[in-house]
Amino acid sequence: MESKLETSVNEITGLKQFAVGNDLVCLSDFKFSLTDVFKNKVYTPAEIAYCNSFTDSLQRYASTWAAKEAVYKAVKQIDPSPLAWKKIEVLRAKGGGIPTVLLPPQFNNYQISLTLSHDGDYAWALALINTTA
Repeated sequence: MESKLETSVNEITGLKQFAVGNDLVCLSDFKFSLTDVFKNKVYTPAEIAYCNSFTDSLQRYASTWAAKEAVYKAVKQIDPSPLAWKKIEVLRAKGGGIPTVLLPPQFNNYQISLTLSHDGDYAWALALINTTA
């Protein structure tokens, strides 16, 4: 009986095809966290270069952080494996371009749609993962 139940639970949970994560960052609070130690622990060199290429880099760092958090939250719904912040890389083809996400090879079967927004004192991100790819 126990093995049938366990098999049924594994079948149900293994069918998860989508996951959603989001995050909201308040810039006035976030600016106190944005130290060089934090930047080097969380952001990749490409992300740092992108954020620093803008006059208002705080807004870019905040939206990138929100994106990393949103992706992390979505991934964790599907795979509980450890995932370091620098292993979630948010890329843009150009300034203000469409964001894409680069994850370690173990997540290659994930299709990720990511949207970022900022308005006033807030940055927001939403990540949708499709695992059926």
